[in-house]
Amino acid sequence: MAKKISGQNRVVITGIGVYSCIGKNIHEVADSLFCGRSGIGIDPARLEYGYRSPLTGIVERPSLKGMLDRRLRISLPEEGEFAYLATQEALQTAKIEPDYIEQHETGIFYGNDTSAKAVVESHEIMLAKRDSLMIGSGGIFQSMTSTVSMNLSTIFKLRGVNMTVSAACASGSHAIGLGFTFIRNGMQDIVLCGGAQEVNVYSMTGFDGLSAFSMRTDEPTKASRPFDINRDGLIPSGGAASLILEDLDHALQRGAPIYGEIKGYGFSSNGKQISQASEEGARIAMERALDDAGMTIGDIDYINAHATSTVQGDACEAIALDNLLKNRKTPVSSTKSMTGHECWMAGASEIVYSLLMMQNGFIAPNINFETPDEASKNLNIITRTLRQPVRTFLSNSFGFGGTNSTLIISKYQ
Repeated sequence: MAKKISGQNRVVITGIGVYSCIGKNIHEVADSLFCGRSGIGIDPARLEYGYRSPLTGIVERPSLKGMLDRRLRISLPEEGEFAYLATQEALQTAKIEPDYIEQHETGIFYGNDTSAKAVVESHEIMLAKRDSLMIGSGGIFQSMTSTVSMNLSTIFKLRGVNMTVSAACASGSHAIGLGFTFIRNGMQDIVLCGGAQEVNVYSMTGFDGLSAFSMRTDEPTKASRPFDINRDGLIPSGGAASLILEDLDHALQRGAPIYGEIKGYGFSSNGKQISQASEEGARIAMERALDDAGMTIGDIDYINAHATSTVQGDACEAIALDNLLKNRKTPVSSTKSMTGHECWMAGASEIVYSLLMMQNGFIAPNINFETPDEASKNLNIITRTLRQPVRTFLSNSFGFGGTNSTLIISKYQ
């Protein structure tokens, strides 16, 4: 059961799982990260549907038949299917069996900000049938923004805190930050956290209409170019990433593996135009995370940048990093150069990616970075895989509406 008193409990990560365009599990993903392998490709269905850019992270839709009862499957949207598989892997790596969850209160904070496909399909049924009875309960539960947390809590019989974090492209990071806060303050012993993003044609039409996506269709794997002066937009992507967070004493008591310890969580809001990035907002989030961790920027061995491959967003983060680093040559890379922008999932997946680097002693490259611009020229942006120990890393996630989140994670000692 959860503790009833507040305190400053240490919070560790005991399980990780991922389903993404660069791998369907942590082993495939670790190999892709080390090799600098891109998961970006062309989706012909996007051109047929009317997209200007058909570029996307290629994520295979899984078949859960035989894995989940049909009654549970009909409530799962695409991103929920990704999240189910990522959570299965997170629980396996955490060495948690179903009977353990039933006997110990477990919470969930999961990042998700849309569920477009179910909404569109329900609308199409209404147009064709003119009868709301034809939509069915599956359409209702798939279409809600809280669909992932409600489905996972039902499937895995979670009985603790149960919330969806809807914070644009910082959703997954804030979910981890909230899980960290709840455990640190003694409100839960164990929490499932993560983020999920659908990749179907319905999910990103508005962004495409804003001309936010790269048009480098002749070279899909070179289209995502964070920090590079020749970038021309981001590439949408998706999947899911799940992490098991635990109170340290709770983890040690059950003999759990420990992948890392969360040291700090920082946040801010820009308070500016809805789609405008902010150097000040990014800096405040990073400084707050460092203060929360009791660290200085000199304690950070690696920075996993938010950088999505957009001109303004990359520049604001680069300026904030440059001002914070003060000529330090701390390695920086954006794994979005390989994965594209995984949106609501990104803040969680990039923690998993960085943990895999920490576990395997390397820093993944920022592929396609050839020519720095004025903002990025002073940063030590890693272009080739660097074999180097990572003891502590900082990960940034920023989103529309000016929401910013920074997490700092160290090796457990």
